[in-house]
Amino acid sequence: MGHLDADCFYVSAERVRDEFLRDKPVGVLGNQGACVIAKSYEMKASGVGTGMPIWDALDRCPTGVYLKRDFRWYEVLSRLMLEVTRELSDRVEYYSIDEFFFRAIPLRGKDFQQTAEAIRDAIWERLGVPVTVGIARSRTLAKLISDAAKPFGALAVLDDAAERALLADRPVTEITGIAGRRERRLAPWGIRSCLDLAQADRRLVRGLLTASGESLWWELNGEAVHPIQPERPVQRVLSRGGSFGEPAADPIVLYAWLVRNLERLIEELRFHRLCAGRLTVWVSYRNGEAGVGQVNPTVPTDRFDLLLDSARVCLRHAYVPRIAATRMHLIAERLVRRSSSPRGLFDSPAAADRAEAVALLKETINHRHGRFALRSAATLPLAEIYRDAANGFDICDIRGKFCF
Repeated sequence: MGHLDADCFYVSAERVRDEFLRDKPVGVLGNQGACVIAKSYEMKASGVGTGMPIWDALDRCPTGVYLKRDFRWYEVLSRLMLEVTRELSDRVEYYSIDEFFFRAIPLRGKDFQQTAEAIRDAIWERLGVPVTVGIARSRTLAKLISDAAKPFGALAVLDDAAERALLADRPVTEITGIAGRRERRLAPWGIRSCLDLAQADRRLVRGLLTASGESLWWELNGEAVHPIQPERPVQRVLSRGGSFGEPAADPIVLYAWLVRNLERLIEELRFHRLCAGRLTVWVSYRNGEAGVGQVNPTVPTDRFDLLLDSARVCLRHAYVPRIAATRMHLIAERLVRRSSSPRGLFDSPAAADRAEAVALLKETINHRHGRFALRSAATLPLAEIYRDAANGFDICDIRGKFCF
């Protein structure tokens, strides 16, 4: 199994199109420019961390270059990296925008270590993006190895002694899927390193971490139980939303965010030809509170008018008066194929046909003139958000990958 991970990918992507940025402290900003979502190693050395507010980052690294995100450009480079990896492996999983798993097969005339180096060098020479490649007996081990080899590394570890030396040096939280709660479950049993987990009794691990934890135990012991998946499985949940950047207490602004996120969610439903049987609206507030509203439409639907009716009800349940909200997410669940979704008992065929005609017209105009050229007037309070091109395309709009 192989794992490829781009080094500081958003920064590297900016450096590909502007050589001036090379070897300089660079930060990429998200949330309407409010915080750092990626930083170069030079900026990291100044104490800037991912998620740090821009004003704190400027205080720690005043000479840094700060750029707004551009996920359209990052997707271009991501897919080019994917193409190169597919040329060198017959089975590749598009795990995230900057991370791939692949079936590791030695290239002609090369061993596994030389193959890892060849894949790394091919992407650097053809695209100018530095990546790190790890090869091991399982995908969990491959990811741990690539993390250990950063930056711009290439490492194949395939024997027991080398594996155990690497696992002994890494805390158990470096395994994807093990964080705070699971770490606390393991600690009383003396399981603190990756090697501790690999050497623990399998039945104990299953009891503490369920079947998913047991599968990690097998992977750490070199048994590949998580296969490479070249195609993303059919979605069970679709979601759109995120941070507001500037907190909002005005109900009209909150409603504008609701409509913006609903239009984005419907885009995705229609692309995948799915209908939502349940809609949830989750709102986070500045004081730490969170509000949740949930509605099951009469029948699964992707219609804007019907889902907006449901979303309004959800927002009323999620709304906390006079407290500024900071984030909102809309979540569509109980997804069914559009072709198999029944009509409601009182649903007028003429109304359904009219709604479909409006949806198709909206899609056509926006495809031709810009993603949000035609949108609900309820979003007018967010004119500055729509005016800023950095907000026109988000990481969740990159289709086909398994996660962020």
